[in-house]
Amino acid sequence: MRSSAVSRRELFGYAAAAAALGLTLTAKPAAANTFGTLIDYAGGVPSAESIRDAGHLGVIRYVSDRRPGAEWMAGKPLRANEVDQLHEAGLQIVSCYQFGKGPTADWRGGLEAGKKHAQRGLDLHLAAGGPDNVPIYAAIDDNPSEVEFATMIAPYLLGWQSVLGRENTGMYANAPTIELARAADLGSWYWQHNWGSDGVVHPAAHLHQFEIDKRSIDGVGIDLNNALAEQYGQW
Repeated sequence: MRSSAVSRRELFGYAAAAAALGLTLTAKPAAANTFGTLIDYAGGVPSAESIRDAGHLGVIRYVSDRRPGAEWMAGKPLRANEVDQLHEAGLQIVSCYQFGKGPTADWRGGLEAGKKHAQRGLDLHLAAGGPDNVPIYAAIDDNPSEVEFATMIAPYLLGWQSVLGRENTGMYANAPTIELARAADLGSWYWQHNWGSDGVVHPAAHLHQFEIDKRSIDGVGIDLNNALAEQYGQW
């Protein structure tokens, strides 16, 4: 467990890492070999049998609360009965956390928000039956600038690490943000989205979200993700 304070030296270090990322990203092509697909969803809960019959390895599920007024988020958070059904169908589960979005994005709260969200995510994950030795992916559902990374995202991830440890801190982000996090030695698991990734897949990504809101299972809208490694934080 590290100190909850972020020193000026650390922030300068993150800013320097960001500035250094005039680096050319050596990336996998978007069609990299995969181990199969997982789906993520928030608008409801498809049956485990339907997910399995569609040929997916498993699901990436929210261990976070619904936003106030977002009645469409009927699939948040993951519950123990859903976990039982998924496991009975032979499906894997990955835990992720996202509460806010856009102007209310979780990472905009910096260090203290990171600690608060990590604890809430961990509590919901454990309540659903998740083990304590797997990652939870914290969402950076944006195309942030290097300054935003240095001043808000890096402290936010430090908050997560203070609760989960670096070994169990994951991040959902685009390829440049994954590169910044790796340069700053933040997080150990990376789930990439395409916004701001310029058509490439970061070589450190364990998961890659390659399709959003184009299909459904049991009437519930789903996103598609490739598993790019044998171990991607599944349980």
